[in-house]
Amino acid sequence: MENITIQVDSKIAKAYREADPNKQQTMVHIWKLIIDEMLKNDNFEDIVDGIRQEVKEKGLTPEILEELLKDE
Repeated sequence: MENITIQVDSKIAKAYREADPNKQQTMVHIWKLIIDEMLKNDNFEDIVDGIRQEVKEKGLTPEILEELLKDE
C-alpha cells in the first residue's frame, strides 16, 4: 500500500482530522472504492453502480453510509 496526497477543502480536512480512527478508516475505504471504480469506468452511472455493489458486498448499509457522509 502507498500513500498519496490529495487536495480537499478545509471543511473536509478538518472533519477528517477530528474523526475517530474507525471513521477515518471507513472514509479511506470509501475513497478507495470510488477511485477504483473511476479507474475502471468513464461512465458516472457505472461508477456509482459499482460502488453500490462493492459496499453492499462489504456490509456497508445505506444507513451507515449516510451517517458517514453526513456533515459534522
